[in-house]
Amino acid sequence: MLFRNKSMRRFVIVFILILLTILPPASTAYLSAGAPSAASPPSFPDNEETRRLLEQTLSSAEIEKEIARITAQQADLERKAEELKTQAAVKQTAIADQQERAGAIIRSYYTGERDGLLAAVLSARSISRVLALYDYYEMIIRRDHDILNEYEEDYRALKATLTAAERSSRELAELKSALQEQKIRVAKLNEEIEGGIRASSDPESMSALLNEFTKYWENIGLHEVKIYFKALSSAMNRLPQFIQGREGVLTRKGMTYNLTLREEDLNEFLVSQNKLFKDFGFRFNDGSVIATGSSGGLTLTLTGHYSIQEEPVNGLMFHIDNVVFNGLELPESTRQDLEDEFDLGFYPGKIVSFLKANEVESKNGVLYVKLGISF
Repeated sequence: MLFRNKSMRRFVIVFILILLTILPPASTAYLSAGAPSAASPPSFPDNEETRRLLEQTLSSAEIEKEIARITAQQADLERKAEELKTQAAVKQTAIADQQERAGAIIRSYYTGERDGLLAAVLSARSISRVLALYDYYEMIIRRDHDILNEYEEDYRALKATLTAAERSSRELAELKSALQEQKIRVAKLNEEIEGGIRASSDPESMSALLNEFTKYWENIGLHEVKIYFKALSSAMNRLPQFIQGREGVLTRKGMTYNLTLREEDLNEFLVSQNKLFKDFGFRFNDGSVIATGSSGGLTLTLTGHYSIQEEPVNGLMFHIDNVVFNGLELPESTRQDLEDEFDLGFYPGKIVSFLKANEVESKNGVLYVKLGISF
């Protein structure tokens, strides 16, 4: 029995060693933001005309998405507008009866009809009679007030519903106008793209390249760009803690604080937060912030600037001026979507609760922020 157990253990050990030898090692993802390594983008001739066609194709794809979004939003607004019209009609019918009753009550007070009830109370000759008449008088007055209050509430509700219906109608008209503009824009852009394809030396190959690149952008490219932005947003959220622990970055002179962040310090911080930034760096130029990075078949250059925001919370807001993906400038709509989705701002209140940003300037590799005290 003992011999059999020893033999079995030896067999299991040998079997595991064989498996470890023949099985390939598990691959590790390079992007620590959590995405698998991306497929390389399609290669294209490095000439201005091809580049222009690819940028136009990206713009066309983004406009098509915007058209789909506006169309869906338009359908929602149309449904909402119809619902509001139905609600307003129901409220108008219900309020008609209330209006008549409220009008009768107001007239009764104006003509003195309720004065007779009060006179009857005052002229009663016994306490029991006074109390009975007073209870009756109070019940009528309370009922009058209830009817008037109900009418007032119904009237306010009707007015709010009509206002909302008017607003929906205006929004719907604006959406229809925007949709028409976008359709004209994309039709013109597609016409230019078709003209560029026909004018190329190999129209069939050019058309195939544009289709291939569009699919790459929609399925992989945009996702990869968002990985960088998500990692940047996460890191910027932790930048205040880094500044607190970095000697010389934040200094005070009287009631004024000065933040002096060198690009070397920021890049060191980013690498400490995510290995994705090992081949990614920030530069502070005159009035602008430039970030450039690469990973496998992806290159990304982001240009933007900071501005002071007061509401809803004081901070430095990062505005995206330009994004170049694999040498191609991304459309304005894509830049705006990225700016809306990912917060790359910096909030001094996270360093010290009473600090607020008053001025910001970038030059010669340094970001300068003048801070004051918020009372």
